[in-house]
Amino acid sequence: MSNKNAKPSGERDDIVRESSSRSSLFTRFLSKGRRGEIQEIPPLHHPMMIVAFEGWNDAGEAASYSASFLERSWSAVPFAEIDPEEFFDFTEVRPEVRLNLDRTRSINWPVTSFSLATSGGSGNDVIIVRGSEPQLRWRTYCEAFIELAKSLKVERVIMLGAYLGEITHTGNVPINASTHDPAEANAQGLSQSLYEGPTGILGVLAAALSEVKIPSVSVWASVPCYSLPVAPKAALALTRVATTLAERFVDMAELEVEATDYEMRMNELVADDENVAAYVERIREFEAEESQEVSTDGLAEEIERYLHGGQES
Repeated sequence: MSNKNAKPSGERDDIVRESSSRSSLFTRFLSKGRRGEIQEIPPLHHPMMIVAFEGWNDAGEAASYSASFLERSWSAVPFAEIDPEEFFDFTEVRPEVRLNLDRTRSINWPVTSFSLATSGGSGNDVIIVRGSEPQLRWRTYCEAFIELAKSLKVERVIMLGAYLGEITHTGNVPINASTHDPAEANAQGLSQSLYEGPTGILGVLAAALSEVKIPSVSVWASVPCYSLPVAPKAALALTRVATTLAERFVDMAELEVEATDYEMRMNELVADDENVAAYVERIREFEAEESQEVSTDGLAEEIERYLHGGQES
């Protein structure tokens, strides 16, 4: 999407000048290098934060795909990264070697990146947070995360997740949005989270944000158990909810085309595999018996089954 308010690269560099005013804990875990330096951010207009982690919370890569789409569409400018050294076992989440144009090699580490998408007065400013789910020291990680959110005066954190569910690919994507904050629940017409059981970094972060009175909303999309590895249709559903909560417009035409293409490829998958076709038919029969509309309670139960099952996305 073209952005009339996008700043030239020189001006973008100006808004990310080095500063020593940020909190010490977050500074301690910043990546080294230009993007990892603490940066001076101008006063933000009702800043919102949209968060997506790859891994357990990201079935069909729907959450990370949505965040990546928003980052690209809004021309978000990277301004900080959390160094992974303290939070990852690199034998489990391995860095990647990339070959540069001059044939030298560089290492890409599993950092958490923070990018700023200013609105130019056409909506709220948004900080987009992307990265792999950390494996170690979650409480320390959340403390560093929250210090940055406080320093930027973030007004709402929107956390995106996706889980595998027994749904078909042709229907509407079931979405469950909940919050720990009673005031936020009333203001947004959301349910309060009643989930108990195993959780990922999104659940831990939501609880930590609630303790420091930063409003947060968890938005989960259901992805068919038989889905292709990447599910743009679920990403589109998450994007619609996230931008509504962030009160920021984005042109979703590109993502809508990808979602349509995904559904067509899923149709081909079902047509070519009689076992998958039989499974889909059983789901449809079950949905017809129960209801054509999945309740919020039902979605919460599906998420609980997914988390208890410990399935990887």
